[in-house]
Amino acid sequence: MFGCEWFCCNQVPDLYLPELHPEPFSLPSPIPDWPPGQEFASGRINLGQIEVIQVTQFEVAWSCKILRGKTEGVTFYRPVGYPVGFYCLGYYCQPNDQPLRGYVLVARDSNTNMLEGDYIKEFKSDSPALAKPLKYTMIWCTDLQYEGGGYFWQPNPPAGYKAMGIIVTNSPEEPDVEHVRCVRADLTERCETSDLITSVDSESSKQLFQVWNTKPCRMGLYAKGVSIGTFYCSTDLSSEELLLDTACLKNLQNKLPSMPNLDQIHALIKQYGPTVFLHPDEVYMPSSVEWFFKNGALLYQEGKQKGEPIDYRGLNLPSGGENDGEYWIDFPTKDDARNFMKRGDLESGELYVHVKPALGGTFTDIAMWLFCPFNGPATIKIGIMSIQMNKIGEHVGDWEHFTLRVSNFTGELWQVFFSQHSGGQWVNASALEFIEGNRAVVYSSKHGHASFPHAGTYLQGSTKLGVGVRNDAARSKYYVDSSSKYQLIAAEYLGDGVVAEPCWLQYMREWGPTIVYDGRAEIEKIIDHLPLFLRFSLENIFDLLPTEIYGEEGPTGPKEKENWIGDEIC
Repeated sequence: MFGCEWFCCNQVPDLYLPELHPEPFSLPSPIPDWPPGQEFASGRINLGQIEVIQVTQFEVAWSCKILRGKTEGVTFYRPVGYPVGFYCLGYYCQPNDQPLRGYVLVARDSNTNMLEGDYIKEFKSDSPALAKPLKYTMIWCTDLQYEGGGYFWQPNPPAGYKAMGIIVTNSPEEPDVEHVRCVRADLTERCETSDLITSVDSESSKQLFQVWNTKPCRMGLYAKGVSIGTFYCSTDLSSEELLLDTACLKNLQNKLPSMPNLDQIHALIKQYGPTVFLHPDEVYMPSSVEWFFKNGALLYQEGKQKGEPIDYRGLNLPSGGENDGEYWIDFPTKDDARNFMKRGDLESGELYVHVKPALGGTFTDIAMWLFCPFNGPATIKIGIMSIQMNKIGEHVGDWEHFTLRVSNFTGELWQVFFSQHSGGQWVNASALEFIEGNRAVVYSSKHGHASFPHAGTYLQGSTKLGVGVRNDAARSKYYVDSSSKYQLIAAEYLGDGVVAEPCWLQYMREWGPTIVYDGRAEIEKIIDHLPLFLRFSLENIFDLLPTEIYGEEGPTGPKEKENWIGDEIC
């Protein structure tokens, strides 16, 4: 299936480079002792018929430096240091230009007797949960004759079982079948490629060898797929069913004892809650929802000219349903009152927290929502020039968020998702900026309030041509400390009544009116004042700028967003 004639870098001495191995990453401060609970942070998670441990100790299996590439290469690691009776499911891989920070799961058959109803459904099988592979297939190599080269092996599972990952050796000798285990197929789910780790083009064989991280095909609040932490590699990019030969695990439990209880949630937020810094020139500050309602926000209904004052708890807001355009929220009509509300109230500002399972209950996502009464006008960048808009980009009612992803094996902060308008990015803990202990920094962009991991100017549009909307982020005296100023608004997995959801959370309509601006007229004025060497055609400008800036449309609330139930959208 794969060719073995290609030499990585075409220079044998550069294949194995132990001096490039990155140092392991650890959080700035030790992880505290968490309040007592069930399985959260116990080191092990029972998935119903399989018990797993998250292994973060590795030894090098093989390193490769990509001389023609733009990176310092990658290293493939085998897990070590796990207890007797647990078995490897696959290896880990990451680039060498970042601190070592990853995991793979090791597994064993679980003998725990589960109470009736705890399983998703009843599984009856006389076959063990884990089984040795029959043999291996070499799926790629650097050079069969070179001792110390890289050799990639796919376990061949017995009938009714799935391979979970690929292993790597520096010898052409086929590995021992005792080295890994395959998993019974009914205990697995399909997985797919996620972010690309490395890509190397072979001039001799005309093949592109690529390595990806993997993730379950289904992600989100109710998904049961469990990521192994392993990688996938291939030279065949034409197959539409690329990952049918590997799988992820499945959590069979309806209840999730590995998730944090209420006391543990508050301890996690205290430990990891970021400080959100507003830009030094920010005019439109956050506020609490209660402040927004108390200070004059009005509920409008289609066909009625006059708005209705909103109860400070949101008791008179229509609840449930979907965003049908029947209702919306707006500021008071008088200019003084509108301008007062636009400025927000930083003192009342707080984060609204939604806690939910991730990756089949092996991680916890802590989504923290920030509300701002007003989103200010955009700044357009064209080449070396930046022009402040008058209206483009404005809207009433701005909801932005970031999400902490915490390992349920240890309670360790693993990643943070930074929401940026209609997209965003996951950032590993090793790449975060910490301000105090294990509390990261979140930068909220000027006027737009998108979240970023570091200070700077971020362009939303065409970075290649230097045309787009500026997102300026910097530290200032304006900030909100989410570790203390927060309100827990939802944690469905804890059961009914444990967390009281506020009334306003059930409001599924828009938090601001819809107004369409004549964006073309404003852009035309910009083009007319540009130097000749910076001019673009009007149509090109419209193609390069994000479409959402051309109209003022109040966003829907957190519960109407796709990531409330689904995974974050990158």
